[in-house]
Amino acid sequence: MLVQVAFGSVLILITTAIHAWFTAVVFRVLRMTHASTWGGRSPVTRVSLISAVVLMMFIAALLETGTWAAVYLAVGAIPDLETALYFSTVTFTTLGYGDITLDRGWRLLASFQAANGTIMFGWTTAIVMTVIHRMAAEREAPAA
Repeated sequence: MLVQVAFGSVLILITTAIHAWFTAVVFRVLRMTHASTWGGRSPVTRVSLISAVVLMMFIAALLETGTWAAVYLAVGAIPDLETALYFSTVTFTTLGYGDITLDRGWRLLASFQAANGTIMFGWTTAIVMTVIHRMAAEREAPAA
C-alpha cells in the first residue's frame, strides 16, 4: 500500500508540474497576443482564442494521462501501451468503464489518478472561465 501511495504522490506532483507549465504558457500567449483586447474583436476571433486555450489544456491532459500510463506499464500493472493509455484516460476522466481493472497490488493507484484528474479538469475549467471572463469584462468596459 505504501508503494502505491508513494507512486501516486509522485505522479500527482508530476501532473501538477505539467499543468502549471501549460497554464503559464497559456497566460504568456494571452499576454503576447494582447488577449485582454480581444473582447471587442469578432466572434470568430474570440472563439478561436477560447478553442486554442482548450486545445493547449487538452494537450496537457494527454501528457498527464500518458505519464500515468507509462507508470502502469513500468510497474507491470498493465501489459501493453494501448491498454495502459485507455485505462489511464478512462480513469483520469473518472469515466471508469470498469472493463479493465488493476489487480489488488495496484488498484489504489487508480483511485489516486481519478482524484488527480478531477483536480486537473477543475483547474482547466478555471483557466477557460478566466479567459472568457476577461473577454467579457473587456467587451463590457466603457470606452475611455
